Amino acid sequence: MIRAAVALLAMLALPAAAQDQAAVHGGPVRALAVAPEGGALASAGFDQSVIFWDLAAGRARAVVRWHAGAVNALAALPGGQVASGGEDGRIAVWGPDPRDGQPLRVLEGHQAQVAGLAARDGAIASVAWDGTVRLWRDGAAPVVLEGHRGNVNAVVFRSDGVVVSAGFDGTLRGWHADGTADVLAEFGLPQNTLVALPDNALAVGGVDGQVRLIAANGEVREVHAGARPIVALAANARGTLLAAASLGGSVAVIGLPDGRLLHTLEGPGTPVWSAAFDTDGRTLWTGGADRRVRRWDALAGRAIGPVGEAAEDAPRAGLDPHGARVFRACAACHSLTAEGGNMAGPHLHGLFGRRMGSVAGYAYSERLARGDITWTRESVADLFTRGPDVVTPGTKMPVQRVENADDMAALLRFLEQATR
Repeated sequence: MIRAAVALLAMLALPAAAQDQAAVHGGPVRALAVAPEGGALASAGFDQSVIFWDLAAGRARAVVRWHAGAVNALAALPGGQVASGGEDGRIAVWGPDPRDGQPLRVLEGHQAQVAGLAARDGAIASVAWDGTVRLWRDGAAPVVLEGHRGNVNAVVFRSDGVVVSAGFDGTLRGWHADGTADVLAEFGLPQNTLVALPDNALAVGGVDGQVRLIAANGEVREVHAGARPIVALAANARGTLLAAASLGGSVAVIGLPDGRLLHTLEGPGTPVWSAAFDTDGRTLWTGGADRRVRRWDALAGRAIGPVGEAAEDAPRAGLDPHGARVFRACAACHSLTAEGGNMAGPHLHGLFGRRMGSVAGYAYSERLARGDITWTRESVADLFTRGPDVVTPGTKMPVQRVENADDMAALLRFLEQATR
């Protein structure tokens, strides 16, 4: 059955100045990662999903739901790969084409939720609320680094390749190859987020609303003070712009190296959980509790709207065009034909009259595998009227509803036509 694609891709047709962008996740957007080569963005959320966006096409390439819990961290890898870390303590490495929903590799060992990821030169560094930092290299056992007292929240590779972590204990630690660490700074309050800057400098944000710069010589300089905890930091590749996102809902754009506040980006007032600069050095992506991914011109300090929409293909003759547009929210997860095969969700061929959980070769969640619902116009409408969390409690499907009656009627017409 339809595992609703969390991306409501109608957002992409909004005018460039639009500020109220449609939801793309079924819960807060916890992490963002931009491909080093440009042109692709990944977003992850509390809804257990990772969405892979094709920025040139202006739409999702794939939506995967593999983690058994919220996805807290992402790291872009060379060649279009992405690593994700979740509440389940696992790290998944996704290939450039993740539409089958299965990772290339799974890294296991953390005993609590993964809170941060970083990647460099084929290595992945991870931190978790089990108090450890781990360094993963392909084909080798992970190096486990211990020393923090309590949860470890963030990790980066410094520009010289040294792994640096920040934790609930208020310390920044730089790790040596022998597993020992230097305490680079100690603040006395939990530190939530960390970013690497040129010349071995670092920026760190904490629960006290402070953003501090740590120079290579250990000098600490406060460059921003806010009223709410800082939960995400991002810096552009040149190290000239720093973005600091807070639970208060605003994003401070700070010019470096002088540390001057350039702009305050104001969204809807809900917490901003994630931030990432694009490869152009001035476009900033943010994700927050409103389930939206927003795009900003950080240098100018203004919203520039959603991803530009590529021209849509005309729907196949005989298919309801309105319904085809509504279905675009599902197309990243579901093919309409048996030949299209299973993707992140099962194919929809023969949907009406089919029992839930009955498509061969698809690994259903425990709830959907029970097969106690037959999909009809009425049951599909009920699923998206009351929501998957009510109709099929325990499913991993995110909370999604089609609230517009005309959209619902059009979607049902389209599915009847396209899945026969």
